[in-house]
Amino acid sequence: MYMPNAGDRNNLRKRNNIIKVNGEGEIAVQPDTATVNLGVVTHSKELMEAQQQNSIIATQVIHSLIALGIDKNQIKTVDFRIEPEYDFSSGKQIFQGYKITHILQVKIDDLSLIGKVVDTAIDNGANHAANVHFTSRYKDAFYQQALAMALNNASNKAKTIADTLGVTLNPVPILVVEGGDSIQPFESQHVAFAKGAGSTPIQPGQLLIRASISTEYRYHSING
Repeated sequence: MYMPNAGDRNNLRKRNNIIKVNGEGEIAVQPDTATVNLGVVTHSKELMEAQQQNSIIATQVIHSLIALGIDKNQIKTVDFRIEPEYDFSSGKQIFQGYKITHILQVKIDDLSLIGKVVDTAIDNGANHAANVHFTSRYKDAFYQQALAMALNNASNKAKTIADTLGVTLNPVPILVVEGGDSIQPFESQHVAFAKGAGSTPIQPGQLLIRASISTEYRYHSING
């Protein structure tokens, strides 16, 4: 039967003398950039007619946004679909025509223009608006701050555990694993907008930027 010697017991103790803790950090920041999806949906019995109608209105919407001051490079198509439409009557499928959907994503650097962008698009023929999404140009820098907070949070937890156990903590962790970032913005899903309904108030709120880590600290008893 193998009996561990003093060196083996010492190594085993070192491997076991570990405190594992998780740390979290969170920062609330004001967003400085937004995107909104604006779309044109048209219906017609004839495919060519539905496409032409959609193209005319979508072009009008784009030109109106550019006239408002939105750079054309900040307007892009994110979805374009052609779908046949059917009605069901007495168990029969009856062809009704075609539905054309063209969704534009618009990036807005001046948050004071969000409501005006939506209103302008609706006034010029857009009949779909959804997913107002706020973010920050400096989210990476803010994430670094949240990450530092997460590490300090883990360190404080480890110190509390060590003090409670009456042991001495090595203040430098032997392992740090980043858990990944999380940016939780205010986000408005599909909202019904009506042409001529007046100015659309959209408030950006705040972004919550989170970081998390897993750490391991070594400790030893005060007596050795």
